[in-house]
Amino acid sequence: MGTTNTRMNIKHFIYLIGFSALLLSCKGSSKEHLFTNALIDETSPYLLQHAHNPVDWRPWSETVWEDAKAADKLVIISVGYSSCHWCHVMEKETFEDEEVAKLMNEKFISVKVDREERPDVDQVYMTATQLLTGSGGWPLNVIALPDGKPLYGGTYHTKTQWVEILTEVVTMYEEDPANAYSFGDRVAQGIQSVNYVEKPVEETPFNKAQLEGSVEQWKDNWDFEWGGQKTDQKFMMPGNLMFLLHYADLTGDEDAKNFVKTTLDKMLMGGLMDQLGGGFYRYSTDTYWKVPHFEKMLYDNAQALSLYAAGYKVFKDPAYKEVIERTAIFLDRDLSNQQGAYYAALDADSEGEEGKYYTWTSEDLQSLVTDKYEAFASYYGIHPNAAWEEGKYILYREISNDEFGKANSLDLIELKEIKRSWHAALMEARSKRVAPGLDDKIITSWNALLISGYVDAYEATGNKDYITKAEGIYEFLATYNKDADGLLHTYKDGGKRIAGFLEDYALMAKACLNLYSATGSQQYLEEARAFQQVAESRFADEASGMYRYSEGNELIATVVKTNDDVMPSPNAVMAENKLILGHIDYDTEALDKSKSMLTMILDRTTQSPDSYSYWNAVLLRMLYPYFEIAIVGEEAKAKAQELENRFLPNALIIHTDSESKEPLFDSRYVEGETLIYVCQNHTCKLPVKTTEEALEQLENW
Repeated sequence: MGTTNTRMNIKHFIYLIGFSALLLSCKGSSKEHLFTNALIDETSPYLLQHAHNPVDWRPWSETVWEDAKAADKLVIISVGYSSCHWCHVMEKETFEDEEVAKLMNEKFISVKVDREERPDVDQVYMTATQLLTGSGGWPLNVIALPDGKPLYGGTYHTKTQWVEILTEVVTMYEEDPANAYSFGDRVAQGIQSVNYVEKPVEETPFNKAQLEGSVEQWKDNWDFEWGGQKTDQKFMMPGNLMFLLHYADLTGDEDAKNFVKTTLDKMLMGGLMDQLGGGFYRYSTDTYWKVPHFEKMLYDNAQALSLYAAGYKVFKDPAYKEVIERTAIFLDRDLSNQQGAYYAALDADSEGEEGKYYTWTSEDLQSLVTDKYEAFASYYGIHPNAAWEEGKYILYREISNDEFGKANSLDLIELKEIKRSWHAALMEARSKRVAPGLDDKIITSWNALLISGYVDAYEATGNKDYITKAEGIYEFLATYNKDADGLLHTYKDGGKRIAGFLEDYALMAKACLNLYSATGSQQYLEEARAFQQVAESRFADEASGMYRYSEGNELIATVVKTNDDVMPSPNAVMAENKLILGHIDYDTEALDKSKSMLTMILDRTTQSPDSYSYWNAVLLRMLYPYFEIAIVGEEAKAKAQELENRFLPNALIIHTDSESKEPLFDSRYVEGETLIYVCQNHTCKLPVKTTEEALEQLENW
């Protein structure tokens, strides 16, 4: 999302703001181009979009800062991503303008950054912008001193606004550089304070009442009618909803359970979901999930698989299974590289217009839908009051399948067949349109999320195609997104080889643990251990007791990311991995480390549960009984699948069909038998032979 900044008085902003306020808060086509800059040698679709701007853009590198210091020039750091609508708008309005380019080229060194390639750079300068303005978004435009410390941060600007800001900032820097450097120092300290965690003087004990009180306060922000938070724009936020499913199951909180059900239902019926082609858009621009921002991101859809798989286990609603199926179809059709892995994103725009690929006029629809058009119009909200803009319609649903079927004398099978004919006609027409741009980077952490999403989908539905897809992604990443030095953050043929970040290692370890649980393959367990060990050796931050986001120290602040956003906190994932491996390996040191990490962050998790839900999901496993279920014998996989089909948030399920020296399996294999051991903290009940008996042991522990 691009957040528009109002024009601000830069002189007042730079000289009067106090430090206390800081703490509060494809390469070109064959046609000839007039201009070509250094971005032409990049492979990032976002950077290549700017390769023919008159601005003398450079990619991020250490030489930028060497040159800035030598020339005593300020540096413009402009961050975005290929599917960002407002990034495109600002490029056309501002960065393609020769007058603007002349000013930027004469007075500044200008750097373009793909936030998906360099999330560490984005994290640092987004924090600066949020401190300075109270908000952030993309495009992210920062003006920094030659040492990298920010003087100004904003998002989308018109040409006029941008020229005024550049002129005032450079004038003030030239007139009073000492004051500018002093201000930059204060901003850098503010960035560090936000992106760092200090060990508490005293440990806070874990407390059920404290967590329950935190959730009770959170409820004030829940929209019980439409789902999601009470905000003007709504994001899916799978981590929040997944935690609340776990919380509701363990505490019996019906408010939380009903809130999640409402949110899942409203999202799948609204315009947030591509009703025709499957998959979810990035967010809704309204409170009713009707009008989306039309970009489609891999990380959203990967987590949607996990979320609706959990929802299907809890509620057994066939609509959730359909969401899983249609999301998988979308992923294979539009984002698969056909070699196992998946691309990063689809643009919101096509032919320079947001949503053009996905929206329809009523005339279009009437000419294409020849089978029961009135029913179609009723089902998908095609009536004058529901038009989006200029008579365009976004397909969305106002009532459930059951309600619609009863109102139109259709059973669910008949409705499914009619929908198939509607979709076939519209998809054929849509396929002839100019498609949105594709960002064809293969990002390790996002694909790791998709591995876990497909594993979760397999466990919920039993569809073996999903586990095949999960293993295919793993094989691709192990081949192409990895070299002798470890994981790479992104892969693109001929592209830059950027070393993996903490999120890549943490999410790959988690994906391997999920694959191990689902398949029983020892290879995945060994890989999970290896990824965790590399993360431990490369990213551990002794001072904080957490893990740095990146291995090096080239940026102006050390990033120790603890909060969730649209993706889970990599530190929270590390803590979860340690907890799970601690139970698998009988490793008390790993369990203690997981607990100590959670202790350090506990105040934040209870004060802001919507930003620390992944941590709170780990906390639930410490506050409530956590079970190890080990299944040993020839039918172990089938028995495991029976249990994995149930919603058991506080249970680790692993299996083997042969003898194993792993602690939970050691000396438990009996020829010709399949035995289920239900354990807690490595103390086990007598083995049983059926999943019903195992579930009874869980209930009566």
